[in-house]
This record gives sequence, structure tokens and C-alpha cells, in this order.
Amino acid sequence: MIHNSPLIIYTDGGARGNPGPAAIGYVIGEKTYGEAIGSATNNIAEYSAVIAALKKAKLLIGKDKAKKTDVKVNMDSELVVRQMNGEYKIKEPELQKLFIEIWNLKLDFKSVSFSHIPREQNREADRLVNEALDKEKSKLF
Repeated sequence: MIHNSPLIIYTDGGARGNPGPAAIGYVIGEKTYGEAIGSATNNIAEYSAVIAALKKAKLLIGKDKAKKTDVKVNMDSELVVRQMNGEYKIKEPELQKLFIEIWNLKLDFKSVSFSHIPREQNREADRLVNEALDKEKSKLF
């Protein structure tokens, strides 16, 4: 059996103002995605990016292949990584709901791990967030 290397995903979420206009960005292999998500906090945007990325990854590789795939999610939000890894409690009810959604999405894959990376290593996902926010802002004026 060939050992598949893990599927690497980069995610980022951000809000201008906290809460404020928010967007998510994520990179799955060579594919990039960015979209505005309305008004949210930074943390909600970070969680939303992980949810969108895991859903999209399952769609891209298919349900059967997903079950055999190890996924590594890289993000620059230390808070979300520590919460997903069970190191920090989640006090906000809204984040608890998103955490549970991610927990359930993880079951679609062989394994999902979360790693904190420096912001410089997450430039592409960050760029997608800002691009989506700028696009959304230009619609308003």
C-alpha cells in the first residue's frame, strides 16, 4: 500500500473591526478560495475558514478518498489551534457551535490535525481574506 502524504490546508479568517466586515481564505493544494462572510468577529472568521476548507476538501477529493486521507490544517490563529487541540477551553457559545461543527467534519477524514504557523507562512490565505474584504467593500460604494 502506498502511503499518501497528508493533505495540507492553509486557512485564515479576519474581520475589519471586531466584529465587523469579515472574510475567510483557504488554500487546498494548488486551489485558493476567498469569500466575504458578512459581519463577524476575528475568531468566528478563523473558525469559519476551517469549516469551509474541510467541506471543500471533502468535495474535491470525494467521500471515499477523504476517509483515507490525513489532513493537516495550518493557521496563524494560536487561539483556534489551541482550542481545536483541546489546550484551551471555549467559553463563547458561538465558538462552541463552530468547534462542534469542525469536530463533526473531522470524522469525514482519516485524521485532521491543527498546527499554528507564523503569519509569514500563511500569506496566501491572508491575501485571500483581504481580497474578499476589499471586493465586498467596493460593492458598498
